[in-house]
Amino acid sequence: MYPLGSLPPLDAVQFDGTFGWLGGVDGPRSEHGEHLAAVERDLAAVGLTLPADFAAFYASQRVCQSFDEVSVTACWSDLSRPLRSPAEHGARLVRFLRDQQDCVIWYLYLRPSGEAFVVCSPVELESAGWWSDGEPAEEVRVAVASSLMRCADTFEEFAYRFVVENELWAQVNSAGADGPLPPHLQAYADHYGDTAS
Repeated sequence: MYPLGSLPPLDAVQFDGTFGWLGGVDGPRSEHGEHLAAVERDLAAVGLTLPADFAAFYASQRVCQSFDEVSVTACWSDLSRPLRSPAEHGARLVRFLRDQQDCVIWYLYLRPSGEAFVVCSPVELESAGWWSDGEPAEEVRVAVASSLMRCADTFEEFAYRFVVENELWAQVNSAGADGPLPPHLQAYADHYGDTAS
């Protein structure tokens, strides 16, 4: 994992919650509708809400498949119900993506202040029944809390980086890919210098 500040800067103007860079969220609704409604009810019960970009992404049949389709490491979407944060009282996490071997699991982190961002961890909080069944031992709580690493300031920024980084890897590593990279991939790669192009 790279520190968030070391990643290529993004043009926040393009991140308006409509995912226009993926073709937009219009069209048929996804199979996640009932689950999203249940998550929203659970969050409302503790005074939290899903950010609009997250809800729009997973409500769109076409857009919500983006992670699964582009992942070069067999990551797959897997939405959880809200999970209590081991890091701060009143915060919740919603798991939305995991890699094939659960080495990295991504969560939407929701603070009581209304702030929402993306974290990753090697810990699968939902399967660790001790977390949802009661208070864990303090040393376990601290260890799990310290495993959370902030990796994006908004969900749409995370989605953009995930898609672009996977597309970039696929382009650079595909057989016969001798031509120039598409401009958006080249701009991202240019952040890392001449060795990336």
